[in-house]
Amino acid sequence: MKKLTIGIIGAGRIGRLHAENIIHIPQVRIKTISDLFVDSVKDWACQIGVENVATNYEDILNDDEIDAIFICSPTDTHVPIIRRAAEVGKHIFCEKPISFSIQETKAALEAVEKAGVKLQVGFNRRFDRNFVKIQEVVKNGLIGEVHIVKITSRDPEPPPIEYIKSSGGLFFDMSIHDFDMARYVTGSEVTEVYVQGANLIDPAIGDAEDIDTAVITLKFANGAIGVIDNSRKAVYGYDQRVEVFGSKGSIMAENDHLTNVEISTEEGVYKDKLKYFFLERYKEAYIRETYAFIDSILHNKPLCCTGNDGLQAELIARAAQESLKTGKPVKIEYIKI
Repeated sequence: MKKLTIGIIGAGRIGRLHAENIIHIPQVRIKTISDLFVDSVKDWACQIGVENVATNYEDILNDDEIDAIFICSPTDTHVPIIRRAAEVGKHIFCEKPISFSIQETKAALEAVEKAGVKLQVGFNRRFDRNFVKIQEVVKNGLIGEVHIVKITSRDPEPPPIEYIKSSGGLFFDMSIHDFDMARYVTGSEVTEVYVQGANLIDPAIGDAEDIDTAVITLKFANGAIGVIDNSRKAVYGYDQRVEVFGSKGSIMAENDHLTNVEISTEEGVYKDKLKYFFLERYKEAYIRETYAFIDSILHNKPLCCTGNDGLQAELIARAAQESLKTGKPVKIEYIKI
């Protein structure tokens, strides 16, 4: 059986999640994990069977034995790592977004294409069983031509202000998943974006030049229209819903609860709360996206989520920023940089 040797760059929450999923794949070996805070990583890495830890990610890129890398470091490091990894012939999994700059993202994709390596972007929601079902039903024409897409994505609590200051803002660190989902379930490109945004949760988010609440309207190349609503704080849990309405019917994915048990009494009807956040809600999706990346390398299969998918979501995010700033609809074709 062919084995794949992996290096992971970044051992924060997402890096550790990927590592703990990868170690259960028989065809894969994690040789090295790099992180700037290497002392905080050593014990954990040893416990899960990782052979080496390093401070400098170049140790991974310069290792000829490593076939592929997972980039789980801060966004501003993604493009330099992608370009170097492509240069030395390593396949790449990169967490979203690829970058905050359309120019830099395009340069990274050009390097990947020139090198002939694979690049998968971490839009894990494409691997959620509910959203996969929606995409398949729409693609097979069971609800006819798509007319309306509605996506609700609300976090249970805002991230720390320090994170918001470096995250690229709501459209790049949160809504970008919804932009990708809109393209994924419709099979159509977004052509125009219009945003209404506000600070309704925490004034400190506004002080950090971001918003915490948004309604985003999309126009698609196939004529459909879409609505995304985002909030940084839903007090009842992680609210994740998608509906696609078409000429022959509609399909909807409701929220995941801790259990599907429903209690009916004289006082009312009750369900368990929603799953708290993305690590719980998308646990299986993270596993499936990892398997898909490994499988695409071992068996030379097409990727489900490519570098271009990352670029298109960033274009929508940039258009959303411009719309919020100007108060006007923004066509994607006008987003050049």
